[in-house]
Amino acid sequence: MKVDVLLGLQWGDEGKGKVVDYLAPKYNVVARFQGGPNAGHTLEFDGHKHVLHQIPSGIFRDKIKNIIGNGVVLDPVVFKKEIEGLDKFEIDLKANLFISKKTQLILPTHKLLDAAYEKAKGKDKIGSTLKGIGPSYQDKIARNGLRVGDIMAPGFEDRYRNLVGKHENTLKHYELDYDLDEVEAPFFEAIEFLRGFNLVNSEYLINKCIASSDTVLAEGAQGSLLDIDFGSYPYVTSSNTMTAGACTGLGVAPRNIGEVFGIFKAYCTRVGGGPFPTELFDETGEAIQREGHEFGATTGRARRCGWLDLPALKYAIMINGVTQLFMMKADVLSILDEIKVCTSYKLADGTLTEEMPFQLVDEQVEPVYDTLPGWKVDVTGVKSMDDMPEELSSYIAYIEKATGVPIKIVSVGPDRTQTIIN
Repeated sequence: MKVDVLLGLQWGDEGKGKVVDYLAPKYNVVARFQGGPNAGHTLEFDGHKHVLHQIPSGIFRDKIKNIIGNGVVLDPVVFKKEIEGLDKFEIDLKANLFISKKTQLILPTHKLLDAAYEKAKGKDKIGSTLKGIGPSYQDKIARNGLRVGDIMAPGFEDRYRNLVGKHENTLKHYELDYDLDEVEAPFFEAIEFLRGFNLVNSEYLINKCIASSDTVLAEGAQGSLLDIDFGSYPYVTSSNTMTAGACTGLGVAPRNIGEVFGIFKAYCTRVGGGPFPTELFDETGEAIQREGHEFGATTGRARRCGWLDLPALKYAIMINGVTQLFMMKADVLSILDEIKVCTSYKLADGTLTEEMPFQLVDEQVEPVYDTLPGWKVDVTGVKSMDDMPEELSSYIAYIEKATGVPIKIVSVGPDRTQTIIN
């Protein structure tokens, strides 16, 4: 059986959590393959709202194995709080949650380093969530990091102290006040808590599932335009957020990748710094932000809003090999009389291009727009594609023609029931 991959095609916050929860009954396994507690996957059902940060979004389905893969960076303190927050749902987490021994650990000093680095950048700061993600991946690449499997070794605390000593030597060069004792106590409590879970060689587990014809869904975090290699560098995350990241982040061979589900909003949003060619700075942008409740699930930060960017969307489709598109938050645009879509960029020398520039940060690009009519009706109660207003159906068809990929799901509200299959 092939591994299907679900990932975001924009700058994150596309609605991946809802889609994973909706698709989960079709799968025996849901696996996270990159990112860390900077990701917030929001699920709404039965009148309740849930935000998952590190745990795969299949956790609310009691017959699904949930795997945190080796490509993830795990904060034990956040993990403990997240597990405790799920207690009321009476989920047997010891039975259906598996954590790769090769998953990197986020230490308290990683978060201190994150804060120090970001503060030192001043006006050029990246907009980090300050969760310690970047410094943890930095230690991984430098071969200094500690992994989940290390917490079972007798010399773990010595290795921890050695790494923390290196971090403190670095912190001496920055103006940052901190109390390490204060943050270490909950960390070691969370490490002891983590020892009680299924710590496994997840690459063997997931390949056994594939060989047994179990259906597997790989769940991405952040978005493709935040990929460390192919995103709007340096305003990116520290991991590979694209389809290839599912292979390296789970130990899955490329030949075992099946469908690639690409999620995008009917418009664009971005949190933090970085380029955003179609960003709106007017009342329309503010209206979309209010209607879409565009505030980060993890940080609470307001999201910047703008029109759909086709060059960026087609770029993400290309590098991921997307086979199906899922469009989210179509209901939000119901407030608008007309909708614009960026079809190309006008460069500083006057030429037009549909390609993403090498350095979007420095390259001056002016979006070129098509204008389409809005639907101006409430679509949150729509139950089928046949009931869609004509203008929304035309908007969907326009995007399908431009991208060459079918839109198979349209979301018209936050609840799992507000999901239309095309």
